Amino acid sequence: MKKNKKLIAPILITIFVILYYIFYFCILCSVLKESIVILILFGIIPIALSVGMLYVCIQRIKEIRSGEEDDISKY
Repeated sequence: MKKNKKLIAPILITIFVILYYIFYFCILCSVLKESIVILILFGIIPIALSVGMLYVCIQRIKEIRSGEEDDISKY
């Protein structure tokens, strides 16, 4: 049960950041209607950041489940 509480923060932060990137991309779509090439180039950035955020969240969940909640205390 204690580990489940530690999973809430990384998951919520990941959801909020990805929602922010989606909002950013929607605003970008509404501003750059005329140029599809520029839209694709600028759209790659939030997509790449979202994928990176998901990867980091998955790694953090694996660390918490394996019992390595505080890696920095080792050093």
